[in-house]
Amino acid sequence: MNPENRNLILAITLSMAVLFGWQVFFVGPELEREAARQQVIAEQIAAADAESRSTLADSAGGTAAMPAAGGDDATTAVAAPRITIDAPQIAGSISLAGLRIDDVVLRDYQETQAEDSPNIQLLQRTDAKLPFFAEFRWTLNGTGVALPDASTVWTADRDVLSPGAPVTFTWDNGQGLLFSRQMAIDENYLFTIIDAVRNDTGATLAFNHYGRVRRHGTPTTSGIWILHEGPIGVFDEIVSYQNYDDLADTRTDKRKAEDLTFDGSQGGWIGFSDKYWLTALIPDQQSPLNFKFSEVGAQDALYQAGYINAQAQSVASGGTLEFTTRLFAGAKKVTLLDSYGETYGLAKFDRAIDFGWFYFLTKPFFYAINWLNGVLGNFGLAVIAFTVVVKLVFFPLANKSYRSMGKMRLLSPKIQQIRERHADDRMAMNKEMMELYKKEQINPAAGCLPVLLQIPVFFALYKVLFVTIEMRHAPFFGWITDLSAPDPTSVFNVFGLLPFGVDFLPPFMQLGAWPIMMGLSMFFQMRLNPAPPDPVQARIFQFMPLIFTFLLATFPAGLVIYWTWNNLLSMAQQWYIIRSIAKEA
Repeated sequence: MNPENRNLILAITLSMAVLFGWQVFFVGPELEREAARQQVIAEQIAAADAESRSTLADSAGGTAAMPAAGGDDATTAVAAPRITIDAPQIAGSISLAGLRIDDVVLRDYQETQAEDSPNIQLLQRTDAKLPFFAEFRWTLNGTGVALPDASTVWTADRDVLSPGAPVTFTWDNGQGLLFSRQMAIDENYLFTIIDAVRNDTGATLAFNHYGRVRRHGTPTTSGIWILHEGPIGVFDEIVSYQNYDDLADTRTDKRKAEDLTFDGSQGGWIGFSDKYWLTALIPDQQSPLNFKFSEVGAQDALYQAGYINAQAQSVASGGTLEFTTRLFAGAKKVTLLDSYGETYGLAKFDRAIDFGWFYFLTKPFFYAINWLNGVLGNFGLAVIAFTVVVKLVFFPLANKSYRSMGKMRLLSPKIQQIRERHADDRMAMNKEMMELYKKEQINPAAGCLPVLLQIPVFFALYKVLFVTIEMRHAPFFGWITDLSAPDPTSVFNVFGLLPFGVDFLPPFMQLGAWPIMMGLSMFFQMRLNPAPPDPVQARIFQFMPLIFTFLLATFPAGLVIYWTWNNLLSMAQQWYIIRSIAKEA
């Protein structure tokens, strides 16, 4: 095989392998809209009572451990008043019984784009079908002393929790201990909890503080392995991505349970990450902490992520002990996570967003597109402008490549003559062709470089459009109302003109308007390239636009818009270079 054919086939193989790999293994048959978590399991979750699996860490060797699950963890709600959460980004309530944060509604986000769509209910009440909540408690090295639990009814100094107006809760155990909790919320999604205990028992006591997030039922995920959805944490500045199956294994596999225990971490955070939402515990970053993921359900799925301070803290009689922790429960906005990480010294808090292998590209790409959106007022226009920037960055290399391809086009008659002259002597043919390339200063592999360089750019941009909350439900113009979802139109109902849907077709068969425009732009761009002399190779090239049209039908519309616009810019650049070379000749 001569070098020209080999390099061209290599370019085709690499690009097709990557794109088909994304389709088969990553994208799946369909990018589904965010499913409501409460539809996952039909049965009511029973009370969690698995004592042997509920510890945050083994008690052997003096390691701090969370108390065993028992009656205080029952999901049956205790009748008690609720205070109201009223913040710009969050609505909800907190029961005075147990002070679990179990009712958080995101004001700015709906489940779908329908006008009557309900808001996202992130945390679910204890008496809901699938409870999902965070709670904070004390443990005491000793027995016979009453501590606040899930049934404890606290008193509050106000009825509404809002930014700038924290609520203080108190409870007296009647045995010389006065417990208090000050809870505050900021303008976004961060709760700050300051727990305190006043010791008037006449003896020195040692306490540990712990917090945990409990999630009942296995939530619906996108099912795409390039996107992490599930348990997540950062311990000693190392990110730990887990899945729900890993936690389920801790019920029977002691080694797995040990692998999901992280003792002695200096600071860190832990929680559960969904595609767009995060619920994370952020304890005092100056304290040594023990973290653990586990599955603690007796029969049904009950996942837990928690921490406990690694060393008990003593408080003498007449003294007060405090512990400060925080809870993030909201949308994974890139700028917001970066801000919290910087303000509170949280290591890699932005990694709650799965930027993927090309983190060093994906995150800068997001900030660039987000800035352009602020200037242009539309993320679709920002993607188009970003495409221009990318083309300018690659212009010198692409210019050299296109000039080489343009010269190849002019040399096609000479190359064909060489093939005919040495039809029976491939070695002589290759030698003469290489001499011709050298004489004309042509690199036959130059045409592969733009394709290869676009692969990481394409992948990084795909991640930006697919995982960032800013792109969710971001409209373009016309029929594109969500840049993170595939083009909703289809050629098979004349783009919505005929009164029937095409949901019965596989996603790659639905063929929206933008994928078709992308295919056409690719077809015309390839017409500008030198025609392959080999008939088989030429036939493959003819079908590539058609294959890519079906392939990109399932990709986010924003990505297809990028590809189409990139093709148009490449055509303009290539046409200009070809004309320049023709004039020089």
